[in-house]
Amino acid sequence: MDDVDAAVAQISRNMVTSGDWVTPRVDGIVFLEKPAMFYWPMAVSFKILGVHDWAARIPFALSAIGLACLTCAFGAWAFGRTAGLCAGLCIATCVGLFLFTRIVIPDVTLTFTIALAMWAFLRALDDEEPHLRLWAFVLAVSLGTGVLLKSLIGAVFPIATGVLYLFLTKQFFVARTWKRLRPISGFFIVLLVAAPWHILAALRNPPYFSLALHSGPGEYHGFLWFYFINEQVLRFLNLRYPRDYNTVPRLWFWLLHFLWLFPWSVYFPAIVRLSFKPVDRAGRTRLLAICWIGFILVFFTFSTTQEYYSMPCYPALALLLGSAMAARGDWIRRGTRVLSLVAGCAGLACITIFFLVRNVPAPGDISFALGHHPSAYTLSLGHMLDLTFDSFAYLRLPLAVAAISLLAGALATFWWVDLRSFLAAALMMVLFYHAARLALVVFDPFLSSRPLAEVLLKSPDGKVIVDHNYWALSSVTFYVARDVLILNGRYFNLEYGSYAPGAPDIFIDDTRFKSLWLDSPRYYLVTYQPKLQQFKDLVGQDHLEIVAAGGGKLILTNHPLEHTRLPRGDTPFASSFQEPACKDLGIQVKKESPGHSGLLLGTPACRLRI
Repeated sequence: MDDVDAAVAQISRNMVTSGDWVTPRVDGIVFLEKPAMFYWPMAVSFKILGVHDWAARIPFALSAIGLACLTCAFGAWAFGRTAGLCAGLCIATCVGLFLFTRIVIPDVTLTFTIALAMWAFLRALDDEEPHLRLWAFVLAVSLGTGVLLKSLIGAVFPIATGVLYLFLTKQFFVARTWKRLRPISGFFIVLLVAAPWHILAALRNPPYFSLALHSGPGEYHGFLWFYFINEQVLRFLNLRYPRDYNTVPRLWFWLLHFLWLFPWSVYFPAIVRLSFKPVDRAGRTRLLAICWIGFILVFFTFSTTQEYYSMPCYPALALLLGSAMAARGDWIRRGTRVLSLVAGCAGLACITIFFLVRNVPAPGDISFALGHHPSAYTLSLGHMLDLTFDSFAYLRLPLAVAAISLLAGALATFWWVDLRSFLAAALMMVLFYHAARLALVVFDPFLSSRPLAEVLLKSPDGKVIVDHNYWALSSVTFYVARDVLILNGRYFNLEYGSYAPGAPDIFIDDTRFKSLWLDSPRYYLVTYQPKLQQFKDLVGQDHLEIVAAGGGKLILTNHPLEHTRLPRGDTPFASSFQEPACKDLGIQVKKESPGHSGLLLGTPACRLRI
């Protein structure tokens, strides 16, 4: 997809092709927001399997599977096999983990390292544990790996959770505690894991020291300032520059966990009845889970937040839910009845929407029916606000599959109780996620520029220019495997690195764009359909040729493509070039026979001229 997905994949490919595995770069611009270990697994995947979009996702899919297995094993160790199975089901099939692993972000891998650190922490303190030294080592390695994945919070979250737990259990000032945890040797292990990359990145991206608490256009303070002061301190205080993010309202940040942990959040009330006294392994694990959840949620309550920032506490919630589900009781039975009701109502809603849109026309792709709320796109799920009633006409099959899964789940959870109902709920979610996957396929032209890139790959060679926001059209760069020029896009994520010494001259303004466009070499411009008139005014109607359009986006070129032909049906945008859509763009549609010279798009073929 566009945005972070393709940009991160492009950074990883740059590491493979350039041989520089220390400094992440986007189109030659240093990109210092995330540690390099975020990109290394993807780069290794590319090295082994080749550069493919599916290869980019393998490390994160494996992280999600590993997280589910780890949570299951943690729960089984603490509460017994049934509770472990339930905890694993909770984390594997909850809405939050599915949603936030559709995008390539390090949080699922970070969550794995934090969960492993928490389990190692408890096992190092457990009186029955025979391998204390091993688990102290695992704890230190997990902390170091977490730092390499997402900087300081990879260590701060588990350390703060552990300190809070030790205070509550009155073990903080006990010498035996520290003898088991081995903090001194652990500190050097963390340094051994995390320090080399930080040192190399600082040496390769000077200046080395700056204590400035503000930055602006034209200012570059090096790696250490951006990575530690800007990304850690100033982001926490909501003073980071450039401000390319938004924050979820605090109340919604807390309440949305009922959705992120659905369908298992219906059992939250049963957690209250559990024992949190640290008198046995189960009680100690529950108390640690409460400290774990509480610290992370309170931390982000006083910081800037995105919807997925609380993912590191999902395993703790799953452990508590698994413990409660294994204990059964009245609250579990009531929760199952609530789940039946919610799933049934949701299924009926899907059926109702399906029948209401059954005769609604669905021309072109789904972008024709979506709204636009740019101010919301700085949130991870901001595009959800773009959905309109008519857009569901493009989602009839996903709606049908979702309705079947939800209604079947409602009946099964109503009929069965206890473990069988839990398994039925998990299967319901698996089928529902297949419906969501089908919906993502429908959204592909809107969320990705892959079809545009495929057209570019079939077109004559030329330099590609991306309009305005590189991130919003980043999958073009990934699929065509070329560096691009960026028109009026020196802001947000790429702005800071663009002022680094030796940064390539890839940012152009309208004046330079016009000069290049009216020159003899061929250029391609990737932009959004509503901006077509702006470019007509800038370079003149006679110097614009539409190569392809779809998903609300356009490819323009400055020279005709008279000798280029795409076979009928070969372009993914054939459905988008119907006459009404062409007229909406102000495009003259001339129908031609398939044998006529020209760029043929659609059936019957439409020769597109502005």
